[in-house]
Amino acid sequence: MKRFKCLVAYDGTLFSGYQVQPNKRTVQGELEKAFKKLHKGADIKVSASGRTDAGVHAKGQVIHFDSDLSIPLDKWDIALNSLLPDDVVVMSTEEADSGFHARFDAKGKEYRYVMSLSSKRDPFSRNYAFQYPYPLNISAMKEAAAYLIGTYDFTSFCSAKTEVEDKVRELKGIDLIEGKGSLAFRFVGNGFLYNMVRILVGTLLEVGAGERSPNSMADILEKKDRSFAGKTAPAQGLYLWKVFY
Repeated sequence: MKRFKCLVAYDGTLFSGYQVQPNKRTVQGELEKAFKKLHKGADIKVSASGRTDAGVHAKGQVIHFDSDLSIPLDKWDIALNSLLPDDVVVMSTEEADSGFHARFDAKGKEYRYVMSLSSKRDPFSRNYAFQYPYPLNISAMKEAAAYLIGTYDFTSFCSAKTEVEDKVRELKGIDLIEGKGSLAFRFVGNGFLYNMVRILVGTLLEVGAGERSPNSMADILEKKDRSFAGKTAPAQGLYLWKVFY
């Protein structure tokens, strides 16, 4: 029995999130169906670096699994992709140490949130970017983002539904990447709470719209109360970009 590590990309539009749920289409469900076919009906457990919500995409999700099949390493991708639906792709496969764990060995993650600043809806990007056609003060948003870099209790910036007790995380960087008619947020940290990136984006957008001051971020962190932060940005703009090991 060997352990393998895969880099997986998926379009989250038609999924009810990553994690298996009864009677719902999920990324994990599709992966495990493909592994089951490949292993002649045997159930294969797939573990990921973390969950993603319904509508959220991934360019750099990482999974691990154990198998006793004698498939050449460079053929795993071909074998799996022939069994997976078009909105999930195994980008690469490598053999991992027997103790490797996609979730528990992760040292950090990078998420990106993509926005369209066009005044008109684009029917072709509606599932992959959040349209925001209003003026934004990018300088104020960058100033606000600086208050969030560091190690803090991010209770105010996570869903009240989270079951995680320890809400201390380290945000190592927040970049705002401006394009022609677009804006992308890049978040790098040692870990992220449920809805944390989307709430951070929603709050920074309120700063950009002049509804909050940049220095209000410090007060929001100190309150440790979700009601003091901004709205949760829509799911379709969010991408799990990279996992660091």
